[in-house]
Amino acid sequence: MTERTEEHESERAGSVQSRKPSVRSPTTSVVIPVKDDAVLLARCLRALHAQESPADEIIVVDNDSSDASASVARASGARVLTCIEPGISAAASTGYDAAGGDLILRLDADCEPDPDWISAVVTTFGEDERTGAVTGHARFTDGPAALRLPLARLYLGAYTSLLSVTLGHRPLFGSNLAFRREAWHAVRADVHRGDPHIHDDLDLAFHLGENHRIARLPGESMGMSMRPLTAGQFGRRVHRGFRSVLVHWPRDFPPVRWARLAVRRRRRGPASRRTR
Repeated sequence: MTERTEEHESERAGSVQSRKPSVRSPTTSVVIPVKDDAVLLARCLRALHAQESPADEIIVVDNDSSDASASVARASGARVLTCIEPGISAAASTGYDAAGGDLILRLDADCEPDPDWISAVVTTFGEDERTGAVTGHARFTDGPAALRLPLARLYLGAYTSLLSVTLGHRPLFGSNLAFRREAWHAVRADVHRGDPHIHDDLDLAFHLGENHRIARLPGESMGMSMRPLTAGQFGRRVHRGFRSVLVHWPRDFPPVRWARLAVRRRRRGPASRRTR
């Protein structure tokens, strides 16, 4: 092949390559609802700023705190919103509504994500365009060292097993979840954002799980406080868990919901049934 021909072939290859559509990485918004948790929020924000793939925006929703939570968030460069309506559901929904990213990531102020958390979320969504939400487990970062791993697995394993039966699909875990912005827009008018006595992540799972695939994040790349297992917190969480289920009945009484979801999955085909 002559030098001129080689040059022509190189130019043609470059031209073809330049016509290939570029794949844009999704933008990400992290939402953190907070109330009177300034110290742990500061730790959480430091971990977010140390991400391998930093978020395009971090939104902290101050749920009428009496401490320095809002000041801590502003000092870290986060976008701070105020929600005076009581309850995590109202605060989280305020953040989701304001988020501009293609993907909305949620964690709590007492969380400490590993440096690869955001990149793992983006990768998991990229593996299947039908995925509407992703969720993962966590590990405890405080409490007796010998009990952290077994208690985290017991707590989250029981949560996942029990609610998978209730929902008919994988539940969402509020300390480690993400969803597409368009998926939120599809359900934001249906969530119980005005009820301060429900678990917002479980409520969201009821609504997102109707029409969206929920995938699992690999590993345990999220650290969190063990305080959900303290006596007062645990009892309150169990009570709110029952309430979060009952507000969806009778429409989402398990056998009724299972039958409805089974019909929808059959209509979507075998691939949809395998990926739930």
